[in-house]
Amino acid sequence: MSVLTLTGNYAVAWAVKRARVQVVAAYPITPQTTIVEKISQMVENGEMNAKLIRVESEHSALAATFGAAIGGARAFTATASHGLLYMHEVLWWTAGARVPVVMAVVTRAIGPPWNIWTDHSDIMDQRDTGWIISMAEDNQEAFDLTLQAFRITEDDDVNLPMIVGLDAFILSHTYAPVDVLEQEDVDKWLPPRKQLYVIDSENRYSMGNIAYPKDYMLMRYDIERAMERAKKIIEKVDREYGEYFGRSYGGLIECYKCSDAKYLVALMGAWAGDAKEAVDKLRENGYNVGIMRVRFIRPLAVEKILEYASGKKGVLVMDRSISFGSAGPLFIEISSVLSMNGKPPAMKGVLAGIGGVDVGYRDIMDIISKFVDEVEERGWFVKRQEWFFSHKR
Repeated sequence: MSVLTLTGNYAVAWAVKRARVQVVAAYPITPQTTIVEKISQMVENGEMNAKLIRVESEHSALAATFGAAIGGARAFTATASHGLLYMHEVLWWTAGARVPVVMAVVTRAIGPPWNIWTDHSDIMDQRDTGWIISMAEDNQEAFDLTLQAFRITEDDDVNLPMIVGLDAFILSHTYAPVDVLEQEDVDKWLPPRKQLYVIDSENRYSMGNIAYPKDYMLMRYDIERAMERAKKIIEKVDREYGEYFGRSYGGLIECYKCSDAKYLVALMGAWAGDAKEAVDKLRENGYNVGIMRVRFIRPLAVEKILEYASGKKGVLVMDRSISFGSAGPLFIEISSVLSMNGKPPAMKGVLAGIGGVDVGYRDIMDIISKFVDEVEERGWFVKRQEWFFSHKR
């Protein structure tokens, strides 16, 4: 066991090293840059046996990663914000080709105006691409999720790429103790890379050529089936990781103090830690609340959401981004699920922390207590969005 004090970005870099990644495509963008910088140092110092490809853009970074992976290499890249948007086309190509790739996304607001602070607009914009998408709560989970991502994506039942998300600066540049695991232990847990097919001089496959409509639709159907199978694989990998290393996170969703709660708060990312503290304090004041932390937005844990929300009086959804003209993306996702079984519990979507606005546990306490009081006073209602501006302005 090696416990190091690492930023979230360095935790990801260490996980990439421990996974014995063979190819890393690197292009800098704040606040992701220190991930590929740290990997570059590891390669240069001989600590990591990998090829580092310095490219001219984020689009090229994912294209090079995709090319290495389709050739059989375990490959990785990282980006954020506008870089992720620039990559968007290649995200579709990578998932459509059914190639396992792991990418870290340090979530950051999208301009204009320019903003380098955390926001979930960039990562939520990728929900339809066919990538598995996860969000870490803390630096240790950023390390663990990155390692797990290689097991998940390379599983015979999955063969899809995966994003590991972590909040800008809150995790990416903040130091915390991280158990980086010993190399020999990771080698026993993480098997050598495998994938459906490899394109090389001896295997002359064609991928991405023109397809007739029926074939195209069947390929999209197959991606969806793989996403459904990925749910079981994610749960299995998380469970086995816990048995092997002593840390598990609940699979697709972590439910904190849910079993006896009358109300649930759904959210994703680093502010879950503040939300847990808020719930602990609110319970002392008679507010019976739990946290439903969404670890994977794709695939969406439809069955788990229905199970955890069953019998609850209300569900509050906190979003760190907005789908303009509608509501927060997480609210849209969860409300659509809860509407499947007749009348859902009382629901409210709250937009907060957008563009890096600070949201502390006291803010979350105010948001939750207001919602609970509203439901207790008014009864059932659904409010798609309410903007919360932090007291610290």
